[in-house]
Amino acid sequence: MSPTEARQVRPGRDDRATRAYEQLRSLIVHGRLAPGTWIIESDIATRLGVSRTPVRAALQRLEQEGYIVGTARGQQYRAAVSPLTRDDARELFAIVGEVEALAARRAALRPAPERQALGGELRVLNDRMRAASLPHPDQNLLFDADTAFHLRYVVGGSGPRLLALHQAIKPQAERYIRLYYSALVDEIAISLSEHEVILEAIRRGEADAAQLAVEVNWRNAAERLQRVIDSVGERGSW
Repeated sequence: MSPTEARQVRPGRDDRATRAYEQLRSLIVHGRLAPGTWIIESDIATRLGVSRTPVRAALQRLEQEGYIVGTARGQQYRAAVSPLTRDDARELFAIVGEVEALAARRAALRPAPERQALGGELRVLNDRMRAASLPHPDQNLLFDADTAFHLRYVVGGSGPRLLALHQAIKPQAERYIRLYYSALVDEIAISLSEHEVILEAIRRGEADAAQLAVEVNWRNAAERLQRVIDSVGERGSW
């Protein structure tokens, strides 16, 4: 391989920064970097096997998106994984609800054959979620089925801009869902009923009803989460 060819296949700085961003975001979303954890660039670089330059770029992006928060102590700047708080959860769930509601509305305006097929897929996913809740709830299967249900109608109704917006904001809400899910499984039956309303509205082509059903589902999810946070407390607050 010539030096020119090697330069062509060697990952560029932007590629390394993107991978570092994706890896760090995954660690945060899955709770492997806990809320409130201080971020040390050199430690993260070693953990990811990259230099500090792509890590610094990844941290800047994560801060812009709200996954980490920067604080100034004198002349020193430090970053930490954003805490999970009541106010942040309320805002995030409201934003995700509006984005997904718009996607559901658009999905309900698809041609009838597409709506019917989408409704069938959503029912399979909701049934999968119901099966995972009985007789003893499997939290991992429940979470995966719930996530797949929402993603399916979002993909079915979104253009590239709406989908990109959803991909940017939804993982932040997932931080809360993953961490507090064990305390929410007792109300799965309510979520399943709300999902039925969503899928039926999409299947029938009722755009207003589909949009409202998703808004209600996320509004109620926010209320359920608020009760859990009030009970077990916020995570990572200073």
